[in-house]
Amino acid sequence: MAFRFLSSLHGFLAAVFVLCLAGQANALELKPFKDDLFAYPATLSSGDGGAYTVIDYREMRDINQRDEVPEKRVHPQYTDTGVRKVQQDLMLKTDAGDVRHIAVGKTQGAAIIVLYLHGQGGSRKQGVDDFTFGGNFNRLKNLMAANGGLYLSPDFPDFGDKGAAQVAALIDHYAEQSPGAKIFVACGSMGGALCWKLAARSDTGRRIDGLLLLGSLWDESFLASPAFRRHVPVFFGQGSHDVVFPVGNQEAFFRSIIARSKAYPYPTRFVRFETGTHGTPIRMVDWRGTLNWMLSKAP
Repeated sequence: MAFRFLSSLHGFLAAVFVLCLAGQANALELKPFKDDLFAYPATLSSGDGGAYTVIDYREMRDINQRDEVPEKRVHPQYTDTGVRKVQQDLMLKTDAGDVRHIAVGKTQGAAIIVLYLHGQGGSRKQGVDDFTFGGNFNRLKNLMAANGGLYLSPDFPDFGDKGAAQVAALIDHYAEQSPGAKIFVACGSMGGALCWKLAARSDTGRRIDGLLLLGSLWDESFLASPAFRRHVPVFFGQGSHDVVFPVGNQEAFFRSIIARSKAYPYPTRFVRFETGTHGTPIRMVDWRGTLNWMLSKAP
């Protein structure tokens, strides 16, 4: 009797092990796209168990040598504009209002959904510009298109509750079209106010799978949000010379997430671009490396 029980137990454990391996094998991992050109420069230092990294950023190399026209047009080798064939400028009618947005990739049955929320003075067009920010948005578009994903860059009326409601409605619509997709929201500058509002909402806070704050702000309310309780991964990219949102404040908030979480370690990363300014993280973030890390940690 005991032998039969042990045999059954061993069989059960073996089956669980196989299922776990199958789950790991089926986990989405984004395929490379120009990784050699977009790799981070040298690491100057790291800490917090590898969660915090200081990257050697240099304007002369990372803007002037990378761009054909500094800050306006990157050299051609950094982009592939063929992705425009799967890019659409759309309007979604929702109860929160009409949401104009640009979609790149699969609007149905996507494996992954990434949204970019612009900052003050921006628009949906910023997030799909192939040539500014060192071609980094073009890379994101190509990563989504090549990996069966969907990339969304919307307009919204403000950085308050109305804007959050419209972005939430956009997420809800496309989540229903791609029920198996992991959903990640990247917020540039003041757009971060919407990231934190989405994390705090009862609907999106339970639906999104990761947040990327790029040269953005902090919000202590995140520590009481549904997203925080679910341990959604949070990535911070910040320039050390950002005069809009000082790097020290964001570093302190990053460490407060680690300190307040009951998860150990909380899935958060901070990349400090040494000498970088306010827009540096949008130009320099390694979309593929960051999203692959988030996919491996998503709830």
